[in-house]
Amino acid sequence: MRAYYFDNLPGDVRLPHDSKRSVPIETLTKINVLFWNVPVDIEGGWRKRIDELSAENDFKCNDTIDVTKEGLGDQYETMLEEFFHEHLHEDDEIRYVVEGAGYYDVREHPTDEWIRIHLGPGDLIAIPKGIYHRFMLDEQDRIYGLRLWRDIPNWTPVLRTKESDSNQYRVKYLESLKGTAASASSQGWAEWFSSLVTFRH
Repeated sequence: MRAYYFDNLPGDVRLPHDSKRSVPIETLTKINVLFWNVPVDIEGGWRKRIDELSAENDFKCNDTIDVTKEGLGDQYETMLEEFFHEHLHEDDEIRYVVEGAGYYDVREHPTDEWIRIHLGPGDLIAIPKGIYHRFMLDEQDRIYGLRLWRDIPNWTPVLRTKESDSNQYRVKYLESLKGTAASASSQGWAEWFSSLVTFRH
């Protein structure tokens, strides 16, 4: 994983768009975007580790994602356009990359700058409900991995508008960033990711 500020220059959004302004993991943590690495191995042990992790943390379900021209067929370009529209979700977005690579762009608060996060095999990211973000493949044009959910799957995007700023999940997200005391959701993130330590070895 590598994070930096998006350069906002025109051009193919599959390119890095690296402003050369790096973003430390502490900055991501402050906006409740968390990351870890669960190594991918050729024996498929990653799947067992993810399943064990899900059971320990009461994740209700997961499924595979295959964002490729072959996997999405005629919907490929349309789906990528939808992924790249700025939006929020009313559920936590938790993704694990097995093959390929891609970018999550997340809005930093309160600057509203785009932070670009480049993910590759073994990277696990948790994007909190209520944060504005978008997704795009990199130049490899492929990503395969898992989507994980705490509850019933809900991946319906809420596009950014004036109305979305008052969305209850957006409001709760912003409230969670205030003060020095961690919110309940932030504590949940921390507890969940601390359990990942055992999966690094």
